[in-house]
Amino acid sequence: MRIAIVNDVVLIGEALRRMIVQTSEHQVIWVARDGEQAVQFCSQNRPDLILMDLLMPGIDGVETTRRIMQEAPCAILLVTASPEDNTGLVFRALGAGALDVTATPIITGKPGMDSALLAKIRTIGKLIAADKPSSARTASPGKVTSETGTEPRTLVTIGSSTGGPVALARILGAWTPPEDCTVVIVQHIDENFTDSFAKWLGQQIKRPITVIEDHMRLERDRIYMAKTNDHLVFDGDRKFSYSANPRDYPYRPSVDVFFRCVALHWHGNAIGILLTGMGRDGAQGLLAMRHAAMLTITQDQASSAVYGMPRAAAEIGAAELVLPLERIAGELGQRVGGRGG
Repeated sequence: MRIAIVNDVVLIGEALRRMIVQTSEHQVIWVARDGEQAVQFCSQNRPDLILMDLLMPGIDGVETTRRIMQEAPCAILLVTASPEDNTGLVFRALGAGALDVTATPIITGKPGMDSALLAKIRTIGKLIAADKPSSARTASPGKVTSETGTEPRTLVTIGSSTGGPVALARILGAWTPPEDCTVVIVQHIDENFTDSFAKWLGQQIKRPITVIEDHMRLERDRIYMAKTNDHLVFDGDRKFSYSANPRDYPYRPSVDVFFRCVALHWHGNAIGILLTGMGRDGAQGLLAMRHAAMLTITQDQASSAVYGMPRAAAEIGAAELVLPLERIAGELGQRVGGRGG
């Protein structure tokens, strides 16, 4: 891949450059020392991937990401010191269009951080290459014992990726689900940041988010979020579990896998929503939900940070409704009830 680096610390930028060129898989096409320079360089010579610092003088990584995604969109990986201490900025940058985040290996000095960064770069390369019809297979959830209880009347499933954090905050901030409804979110995000993302999103919408543990039982009046890099699955016994299969699928956790489980095993009212994101994950799963007579919604192009996943769904007829982000909460309010929207 053709990779660019944005970092105001010369030594870190050079160390990242050397790390990349030593792989022989990639080339570094330019290095920018601040956000303004990065926007300019990107418009003149757009890379496949940018390694973006978050904290910089002038415009920070959030604003730089936003401008690049507006003017010369490309894949962006946040590589920054102590991301866990700057979660607000991290999720704003993810909402502006960054794909993922990792700590700067040169600063942390932790064993394996170099290989972790290179692994993320390889995964993003697969995402870029995988912008073609999805080949995800539905994982088989482990059989669990059925329990009694009152299940929600409506299950709302939301899949999102690039730009998802802010989109999720806007929808769930404008619409409070009724007590007989449950929401399940599958967002592409590294498992190391899931807990902090759930906390951040809960603060934005002023409601707690339940991070899904293996074999957790689905209950009404909850907002759940997938936790791991494995795929979230669900079966007729109303319990969640995680599966590593399909192992070769680059989108993790996969929206396709979970949506297909809902189409197969959920027998009540359900709504599938596919938001902004790079690639094609979720399109086939959303189509399965539509074939199961469930309402399916995708975000429109104008309001998407990256019009990849919703476009893929629209192309195969998976979306019953294509809506701008600001109208999705209102549609949920009309269909399901609840406050706001």
